[in-house]
Amino acid sequence: MLTDFFKFKTPNVEKMRLFGFREEGGELVFRTPVFEEQFVLTVRVSADGCVKTELLDVLTEEPYTLHLVEGAAGEFVGRVREEYEIVLQNIAEKCFDAEIFKSAVTKTLIARVREKYGDEPEYLWEKFPDNAIWRRKDNAKWYGAVLTVARKKLGLAGEGNVEILDVCADPAEIELLVDNVKVFGGWHMNKKHWIALPLDGSVGSEEIENFLEESWHIAGER
Repeated sequence: MLTDFFKFKTPNVEKMRLFGFREEGGELVFRTPVFEEQFVLTVRVSADGCVKTELLDVLTEEPYTLHLVEGAAGEFVGRVREEYEIVLQNIAEKCFDAEIFKSAVTKTLIARVREKYGDEPEYLWEKFPDNAIWRRKDNAKWYGAVLTVARKKLGLAGEGNVEILDVCADPAEIELLVDNVKVFGGWHMNKKHWIALPLDGSVGSEEIENFLEESWHIAGER
């Protein structure tokens, strides 16, 4: 699928211009001949990062779409689809930057952890690429996990997903901390030792950093 090439990626305008994209009507547009110049592939990227493509048959000047039909088979359509995907993969790798997490709070937190502890997120699960952990350098114990979960699974209003932070906490305090509004039981963690904080702005950045610092110390004592 088209979205698979650009999932967890954000366009880099400077890289796109160097690659050959040109501005047209508020979008960045790239055109290239494919399949022995029988087709022209146009790739449009909007200001919000939405990617659209059109494959135009040079002879008929009509859009060709069979390469997008999952069940369409045959040598011809297979070769067209292959060349189409090669171009998109190349654009995704050379013109887009990885952006696993979307929340501004999460991005700020990742930068603060890098600055304060010198740690980068570790992406351990191939099936869950939008989940990551931080661990201490001295004993390899986890002190934080950023996870992407459905809002409804936490009982939060609204549709879609929310990024959360799992941190260690004092077991004697967890029952008082968890209110299922701003602080939740650890997600996929032992709820006697972990809590979860939404990274959607409902919890202040200073409060989040304080919880994470406490977790870092707790992990060091294990």
